[in-house]
Amino acid sequence: MNPIFIKTLSTIKNRKILIINFLFIFWLISYLFLPLNITEDNASFEVVDGSNLNEITEQLVEVNILKDSFRFKLLTTIFAKTESLKRGHYKLKSNATALDLLDMLVYGKESFYSISFPEGLTFDQIIKKIKNNKNIKKTLKSYDEETILKAISSNHKYVEGLFFPDSYYFYKNTTDLEILKNANNVLKRKLELAWENRSNDLPYKNMYEALIMASIIEKEVGILEEAPVIAGVFVNRLNINMPLQSDPTVIYGIRHKFKGNLKKKHLKKYTPFNTYAIKALPPSPISLPSLNSIEAALNPATTNALYFVAKGNRRHHFSATLKEHNRAVRKYQK
Repeated sequence: MNPIFIKTLSTIKNRKILIINFLFIFWLISYLFLPLNITEDNASFEVVDGSNLNEITEQLVEVNILKDSFRFKLLTTIFAKTESLKRGHYKLKSNATALDLLDMLVYGKESFYSISFPEGLTFDQIIKKIKNNKNIKKTLKSYDEETILKAISSNHKYVEGLFFPDSYYFYKNTTDLEILKNANNVLKRKLELAWENRSNDLPYKNMYEALIMASIIEKEVGILEEAPVIAGVFVNRLNINMPLQSDPTVIYGIRHKFKGNLKKKHLKKYTPFNTYAIKALPPSPISLPSLNSIEAALNPATTNALYFVAKGNRRHHFSATLKEHNRAVRKYQK
């Protein structure tokens, strides 16, 4: 056979091999960056403990995240990550690529879920939010006060107000108890820090009484900047043994019977939380107080005001005398 012909065939063969190799490499590299088939139905998935590469890729093909298992397996092998895929609950973004998927599985980047406890909520309301959150694992047999206090290792008599209002992020199947313990620990840290930086000569025996005051301020305040002034009014009242006369405490005391319209009969009905009937703080907080309300309770404004009334624009009119207060009530309320 002609040597030139043989050389030509060999050259053509080598070129074909080069082209095939190039196309293969291009096919594989492009796969790294092409968006996967992510939809609302398959964006979230779970890799159970003990799953191997074959099982994981089969699962991903079954839910149509991957069109085939070969390329993802090859990709995982090339990066030497076949034994590094981690269990967990994952959620892919709509534009996620195979590289994003591998990165997520190798580093265990589980998806986060969240639950929010807005300031001013009661304990019953946060428990309802926990019960309604399908991503939280329910482990507590009961959510009654005694059970929760024991579960979070609290020595208080009441569970109300012992959790900090915030948004909490967690992995799927985090337990209800873990959520509550975390919120309780956050509150304790913030309250302790605020207590260390409190003003002098406050009428509180301890941090818990300051927390009670903060919870009342939380339900009274409409504009954040007024919180220290409202705190100053209540501190003035405590200092002269005058009832706080806070409507939210009355409502809290009859909360299961309250229909939305506070009447004189409610103000006269005795409960441990009726601050028209008692000349002291109620026995527990009445809501989840924000950090702003906690700091206001511990650093009240210096004021001679003993009264305040809502003006209808989320602000209040503050008065030093009952006569002035009555005029303000007639102006803004009647």
